[in-house]
Amino acid sequence: MSPAAWRLAVGLFLAGLLIAVGAASAWMVQGWRYDRQLAEQARLHGEALNQLNLAAAARQRAEQDKRLALEQQLQASDQTHHRALTDAQRDQSRLRDRLATADLRLSVLLDAQDSAAGSPVPATPGAGGLVHGAARARLDPAHAQRIVAITDAGDQGLIALQACQAYVRELQK
Repeated sequence: MSPAAWRLAVGLFLAGLLIAVGAASAWMVQGWRYDRQLAEQARLHGEALNQLNLAAAARQRAEQDKRLALEQQLQASDQTHHRALTDAQRDQSRLRDRLATADLRLSVLLDAQDSAAGSPVPATPGAGGLVHGAARARLDPAHAQRIVAITDAGDQGLIALQACQAYVRELQK
């Protein structure tokens, strides 16, 4: 081979080597760029996930706080209901005791216009009477006890209704 051919071959070899080294270098630089971009994307993705986790934790805390506040309000409402119920039961018990000991007597107003009542009672008291106002008839203590029991059940029902209404109002807030 002639020296010119050797030079040409060596020149071509060196040019190919330079092209190969340049391509490998370009490939490495491109790989570094992609690695840097991927690392940046991973960092941004991690930050976004962290922000989502923080927001979810804040929402969970807020919901827990709302639940705790509602539980406290319902407990206070339940205590109020219980207090009202026990007060009503105590009052009814006192009333029953007073009726049983004849300390208190229940009476009803009589209709002075009712001729079916059997004995007409004058609407106005006589000059020697001690009772002022409309005519009244005393109830039998057993009937009075039954009437008090009926009103006791009604009072308990009204108190329970008020408690239910308060519960629904609290839930609707």
